[in-house]
Amino acid sequence: MTWMRALASHYEALRRKHPADRLLLVFDVDGTIVDMRATVAHVLLGYDRAHGTRWFHGLCPDEITVHENHVEPLLASRAIPEAEAEAIRSWYRAHLWSREAVLAGHRPFRGVMEVIRWFQLQPNTAVGLNTGRPDTLRELTLESLNLLGALHRVAFTSELLVMNPGAWEQGVKARKAEGIRHFRRLGYRVIAAVDNEPANLEAMATADDEGEILLLHADTIFESDERATPRTVRGSDYAVGEIVTPAELEADLARRVQLVWRAVNEPGSLDAFLRSSIRWGECDVRREPGGRLVVRGPSFDDVPWAQGEEPLSLELALAAFKGAGKAVKLDLKEESLDVEAVLEVVRRYGFDDADLWFNAAVHHLKEEGFRRLAERHPGAVRQCPVDFLAPLVLGAPETARHVLNVLTGWGLTRFSVNWKTETRRRVFRALSDWGYAVNVYNVPDLESFLKAALLLPASLTADFHGAAWRF
Repeated sequence: MTWMRALASHYEALRRKHPADRLLLVFDVDGTIVDMRATVAHVLLGYDRAHGTRWFHGLCPDEITVHENHVEPLLASRAIPEAEAEAIRSWYRAHLWSREAVLAGHRPFRGVMEVIRWFQLQPNTAVGLNTGRPDTLRELTLESLNLLGALHRVAFTSELLVMNPGAWEQGVKARKAEGIRHFRRLGYRVIAAVDNEPANLEAMATADDEGEILLLHADTIFESDERATPRTVRGSDYAVGEIVTPAELEADLARRVQLVWRAVNEPGSLDAFLRSSIRWGECDVRREPGGRLVVRGPSFDDVPWAQGEEPLSLELALAAFKGAGKAVKLDLKEESLDVEAVLEVVRRYGFDDADLWFNAAVHHLKEEGFRRLAERHPGAVRQCPVDFLAPLVLGAPETARHVLNVLTGWGLTRFSVNWKTETRRRVFRALSDWGYAVNVYNVPDLESFLKAALLLPASLTADFHGAAWRF
């Protein structure tokens, strides 16, 4: 059993045992949430920039195998003369915990924010921080962690942050144990503690009076010797897929996130979708060369019509959806589509607006087409992708908001963001903060689905076929 699966099982067991209690998971910060290798690299490269040297040219975080408190072996491996090495060590100590290094150099370990987000979403459950950092860094610690967490919709509070009232490295183990007692005094039942230092886990075990705290050793880079501590598991991969299965996620998020089965365009995918628990299915609507409205993924220009091909007609697809009580998302793929012809087919099958969703590119339907959809189906979802706006969202937000307001004036009720783009989290956060309903689409696999779903978008369009999904 992996350490994340062990954590999930432990949480489920204690949730059943203590259904009314406020449960708390406790995380260390450095080497547990924050990958300090990135900070070390940032500070050393900063030395080169400030002094016009190239001692650390090409240095990547993955190459760093030393603790942030002991960079001497790293300097020695680069054959740096002692006089220069002493200057570097002095620079490094002066800048490692500077505001610039903390805000610019901190990076979370892959997956850790999604794991924290999952537990913060659970009822009567919270995540606390128990760090050996001195309390003088409280404001900077919260600022930097919330900056990292914002793109994952993770937030940390001062109330649930325990820090060391002493100086660096002073009485850390005792403070770790006291941190557990502090959280209990606040009324929480501490059920798990994650730390990269075995000595800290051992200290926190002494505060576990009821023997219920699962100790998780983040096997990253640590200073203290490993030791046999009871109820301890270890690992380094924060795999959210080990915390929650798709079925559990579906049940938990069904009332908050609309899940859409992408590309229900041929008999096989249609049959799989109809047998699933997913309510919404997406059909790509095109007009075949013979004039009939069909559902088909690639365009007839990209993949020409082949002799013997029988695309699924829009009528047969809608009849199957209606017969199974499913809701349909129609992705109108071509500028040449006759919107009235599509709406006439929809009308014949008697779909309620609550079971209808229209998606199209802005340049396909234009203002007239979207206004027509809003007039004919005022209660349906009307959506367009807005990836073309990403540079404005991030660089000229007021202009982007003006464009979005124009689109809502046409009758659009939702905007779609491509999960495969580099800026997806930043664009999603901006649109959500501005009050727009957001759909996330082009979600290619299970891991991406879990990460996207934890953002709680209004809807999520994904490829749900395949055994891994288990829907």
